[in-house]
Amino acid sequence: MIVGVGIDVVDVARFIATVERVPALRERLFTPEERDLPDASLAARFAAKEAIAKALGAPGGMHWQDATVRRVVGEQPVVEVTGTVAAVADRLGVARFHLSISHDAGIASAMCVAERD
Repeated sequence: MIVGVGIDVVDVARFIATVERVPALRERLFTPEERDLPDASLAARFAAKEAIAKALGAPGGMHWQDATVRRVVGEQPVVEVTGTVAAVADRLGVARFHLSISHDAGIASAMCVAERD
């Protein structure tokens, strides 16, 4: 059963300009393993985190670093949630996330489906 669906689109250049203007955002928004990704991939991770939050109903109080998006070559992206995001997912009965991310022509996008058994 689908709990929620989320989608987000990010202008890569605008996002990176914001991160460069406010360097603390990199640490606030991303886990250590995500922080050094190329610009387009970093913007796509941000879009993914937004899509994950929207799929969960966008409740307040979730921490950006409590969702990590891992890419395994040849496989779908993997969503790992901990802390505040895991607590919301557990409360909603979310068993798994289905995530698609993309970046091309200066745009990064992500779509997430939160599913319960």
